[in-house]
Amino acid sequence: MDSPRWRLILNGKSAGNDALRAAVVHWRERGVRVDVRVTWESGDAGRYVDEAVADAVDTIVAGGGDGTLSEIAAALAHREETAEALPALALIPMGTANDFATAAGIPTAPDEALGLAAEAAAIAIDLLRVEADDGPHWCINLASGGFGTEVTVETDEKLKKMLGGLAYVITGIARLGRIEPVAADLRGPDFAWSGGFLALGLGNGRQAGGGQVLCPDAWINDGQIDLTVLPVLNGDLATVGTLLTRRDSEALERLTRRARLPALELSAAKPFTLNLDGEPVRSRHFRVTCVPGRLRMHLPPDCPLLVQD
Repeated sequence: MDSPRWRLILNGKSAGNDALRAAVVHWRERGVRVDVRVTWESGDAGRYVDEAVADAVDTIVAGGGDGTLSEIAAALAHREETAEALPALALIPMGTANDFATAAGIPTAPDEALGLAAEAAAIAIDLLRVEADDGPHWCINLASGGFGTEVTVETDEKLKKMLGGLAYVITGIARLGRIEPVAADLRGPDFAWSGGFLALGLGNGRQAGGGQVLCPDAWINDGQIDLTVLPVLNGDLATVGTLLTRRDSEALERLTRRARLPALELSAAKPFTLNLDGEPVRSRHFRVTCVPGRLRMHLPPDCPLLVQD
């Protein structure tokens, strides 16, 4: 039997991590061929994905945060091959917030995370295809809009490095005096909503922005988008903004509109931003479709994001 072949695509910021180096050595000693590629500039991850597919590797391991995972997943999803014909995906969470890994129960220790690629079956997972004015995009975790999106986009990189996920909360508090709702029209099968919202979540996964749970009931293998809308009520922006930064789940739930849909269209009179796994995309119109089973991923057998048979 041939030895497993893994291609680790590593965010350059994590290249000096000693625990990761030790984990790679450990799995090489166990007979796995692990080749490492380090990203340096925009487009590197996509080129390394193409190289890995051409080399017929078994698994591509994303080493980094939600942005690295999303970039690699998108590069795979853009290809014409079926999920079965593409390498499976695995993740070593090494980012600031690691929202996908946290919700999925992926270990933070590099050796344990790599162990999933060796020991856990690759499960078919959904992706969100997001068509905007500038063309198609892909999202593996969560697309968000409104207050939370602006917080994530504006959070200083140095602050994130020092404080991790807490940096998003601090940035959010600083914004409370200038929160502006987004006015939009949302349409899907047997669903319609129009108005101003402070927060919007389109969930394949459940959380973003350093632990802000927007879609608590989302699954990544059910073929559905979990929609969460936090509307503007009585113009009380500061109160709702405070609830967001404090993550007062019970109070937020009473205000929230939810739906589960295979597809959704969002339109607005002026461009607004959707944050796709940390990558801001600005458009007046978005069409979001859940593509069932677009990729395969090594996840814990008891992963909270999987519909269990």
